[in-house]
Amino acid sequence: MKFSEAEIRKRAVKGLLHEVPLKHERSDDDMNKAAPLIPVGVKAKPAAVLVPIVLREPEVTVLLTQRTDHLSSHGGQVAFPGGRVDADDEDAISAALREAEEETGLARAFVEPLGFLDSYLTSTAYQVVPVVALVRPGFTVSPQESEVSAVFEVPLRFLMTPENHATHSREWQGKQRFFYAMPYEERYIWGATAGMIRNLYDRLYA
Repeated sequence: MKFSEAEIRKRAVKGLLHEVPLKHERSDDDMNKAAPLIPVGVKAKPAAVLVPIVLREPEVTVLLTQRTDHLSSHGGQVAFPGGRVDADDEDAISAALREAEEETGLARAFVEPLGFLDSYLTSTAYQVVPVVALVRPGFTVSPQESEVSAVFEVPLRFLMTPENHATHSREWQGKQRFFYAMPYEERYIWGATAGMIRNLYDRLYA
């Protein structure tokens, strides 16, 4: 597989969605038909995340965050920068860019959105629109201390290698729930974030 800027752009034109997805196609329950957590007909809250592909040389990377441990929702987990869509946000792209800048310090001048992955419904009832973007190097990182304990990068090649897409499970309310996991060095990438990464693979490299 090739991971040059030109190759990513070519695959993005063919594989990504070019309009905001209006309903979810992926969810935390995709691997858990026997033990669903999301109620049927739940009223989801709109959210957006940035999937930032950083054009490093010689190895293109994906920028991720480690959430602080004290957060009530997904504390300590690895996540894409992003969050709830506010009333002042023009659209999902605006929300993703705003949240990424607030959480990591990534200035939107370095970011070029390319398209969207499938909308992802989380077990906490957020309907997340992942915005895939290219990021030019030269930006500075300034993590929002109240929400982000670390900002780090993982080679895109590693994340787009299906052999690194493990299936793990945990017991929840007496039932086994399954999810994708992509451990990288000391980071444990799993759950919704890993599910979106798998969607990126399915759309661009499968």
